[in-house]
Amino acid sequence: MLAMPIRLKTTLIILLGLFLTALIGPLLLPIPELKNTVPASDLAEADSRFVNIDGLSIHYKQKGSGEPKLLLLHGFGSSIFSWREVLAPLGEIGTAIAFDRPGFGFSARPLRGEWRGTNPYSPQGQLELTLTFLDELKLDKVILIGNSAGGTLATQFALTYPKRVEALILVDAAIVERVSSAGWVRPLLNTPQMNRLGPLIMRQFADEPGLEFLKSAWSNPELISDDIIAGYRKPLQADNWDKALWELSKASRPARLETRLAELAVPTLVISGADDQIVPPEQSELVAQAIPGAVFAKLDNCAHLPQEECPGEFLATVYSFINEIAVR
Repeated sequence: MLAMPIRLKTTLIILLGLFLTALIGPLLLPIPELKNTVPASDLAEADSRFVNIDGLSIHYKQKGSGEPKLLLLHGFGSSIFSWREVLAPLGEIGTAIAFDRPGFGFSARPLRGEWRGTNPYSPQGQLELTLTFLDELKLDKVILIGNSAGGTLATQFALTYPKRVEALILVDAAIVERVSSAGWVRPLLNTPQMNRLGPLIMRQFADEPGLEFLKSAWSNPELISDDIIAGYRKPLQADNWDKALWELSKASRPARLETRLAELAVPTLVISGADDQIVPPEQSELVAQAIPGAVFAKLDNCAHLPQEECPGEFLATVYSFINEIAVR
């Protein structure tokens, strides 16, 4: 048998070294612990409320009373804070409630092994938690208002539990999915190496990348005040926020709702910020066209977060829709 050529042998040794470095390196890399964090519930505000769902402390706020009852669902990287401009005004026409899903705001951030039943970070877990939340607050039927990923959850909920939904308001909802070839990456996310590095990657949301992501959601980023930045960063003072965000990222799955939109049988309003670069208006318009009888509204000088950037126009559009369905 011929001896292996020296060049090939050297190449194989180098490749083996790189492989072992990639395999073992992340397990040896020191990961500093988060500093100055507290239990999420310690961040509660004067009007905060909490309800225990399957052993998890869920943070919510409620304004107003009576009918209609509105449940507001925030998007990824957000919280109840995203509804600060419109929650009280919506409470003037009925009962307006917003809650933080696990991993966000001031709700619990359980780590793997600390929850019972369905993974609360998974799409199914979020559906089940939303249903139980309605049951706990004795809300038989609600108008769901969902922004971005909250719009995805609102749509899934309306399809799964149609008898619990009076109407649907989708705000720059993440429904139309972009073509991706990254499905093969998903199994790698649960490796010991990525479970160690993942939370470190998530910590970027506390720094400049997180701020740039927020700016990209506004038509005029100059309107983002220091108080708004502080409001978005406050939940990042909670224990294990980085690990929880990683758990949620791992548990995410394509919703594939586009082919099911025609099944929706509730009055639906689709709102889009005209300058939205995250979910372009064209995508929201396609969603509206696919839902029987849906109304489409495009708000000028707004982007991905119209309830924050142009709350007056947002509220006027929502009020008009609610008044219309009330007389049907």
